[in-house]
Amino acid sequence: MTDLWVLDPDVVFLNHGSFGASPRPVLEYQSAIRARMEREPVLFFRQLEELADHARSALGAFVGADPDDLAFMPNATTGVNTVLRSLEFESGDEILITDHAYNACRNAAVLAAERSGARVVTANVPFPISAPEEVVTAILDRVSPRTRLLLVDHVTSPTALLFPIESIVQEMAEHGIDTLVDGAHAPGMTPVDIDTIGAAYYTANAHKWMCAPKGAAFLQVRRDRQAGILPTVISHGANSLRTDRSRFRLLFDWTGTTDPTAHLAIPVAIETMASLLPGGWPELMRHNHEQALAARDLLIRALGINPPAPDGMLGSMAAVPVPDASGPHHHFSSPDLQERLWEDHHIEVPVNAWPKWPHLLLRVSAQIYNQVKQFEHLAGLLSIDA
Repeated sequence: MTDLWVLDPDVVFLNHGSFGASPRPVLEYQSAIRARMEREPVLFFRQLEELADHARSALGAFVGADPDDLAFMPNATTGVNTVLRSLEFESGDEILITDHAYNACRNAAVLAAERSGARVVTANVPFPISAPEEVVTAILDRVSPRTRLLLVDHVTSPTALLFPIESIVQEMAEHGIDTLVDGAHAPGMTPVDIDTIGAAYYTANAHKWMCAPKGAAFLQVRRDRQAGILPTVISHGANSLRTDRSRFRLLFDWTGTTDPTAHLAIPVAIETMASLLPGGWPELMRHNHEQALAARDLLIRALGINPPAPDGMLGSMAAVPVPDASGPHHHFSSPDLQERLWEDHHIEVPVNAWPKWPHLLLRVSAQIYNQVKQFEHLAGLLSIDA
């Protein structure tokens, strides 16, 4: 499998979760479609609508959404900003997030609140955690009569937890509260059926676990919430007289000249990754999940700790605490641990302060190109008995 990727063979790459990595057939297709664009740009952009419709249709089938409710985005952070900048909040309103939220999206929520006199309220979800019900309880404990929107991760970035997103969305709906799901890591890591989830807004990346090229992401807006949701760039669609497309489509399908090839390569990414194992995507996701559990078990044994989350709350990533500066193995706790692993051992793996310094989490990703011996090598370096 490693030959299908252009990753540096001298690097132990255990960080697929940050930016993803595309297999060669996907990159080759992107190069071919980009060459087609550059050969006759005007003709290409005349044909772009049809090409984009095809890509959107394949994406919709993969994530369980009507293609007409999907808008291409460069990344999930843009999707979150698109919704937050479109919604109108009043003084005293509350935007609810969790302490596991991605920092960029937390910043977007803070800005949206500050502009209107609203405020951001944080639900503290425990980690280590024993059961998914603890997530729902923590969120509900922070709901108030002023809560207008919940921004919540499907898969958390710092702690790599699969949140019980359907239960969360349902509970919020029963309180009359819309949910914006940051699904940045979810598609390709875990089965996603957006229509079943039922959130008002769902945004995610295709360049992470779906392995499309960088810059491939999407925003889904439920049909009854599309009015008033505007792209961050207003372009020709705003005053279009066309009647064959919804206003949502007209606004989002063209926001100015850009390179659309990452989005157009999404169907090839879906097909390529499905072809890697006989069982297609279900087997691939199961394989990566089992590899992530194996990696987690190696790391917790090396560190002498218990599993920080149940197996069912993990997808293809796992985060484990490393000893902090107050413990006997404080030599692990250093702001440059990630850099030292890279410089001394050519291991690419993220280590972040969470919830704040001196507490550190190391997050390992498992994609099909990874091997158990790579996780064993990392565990050996981190062993408290070393």
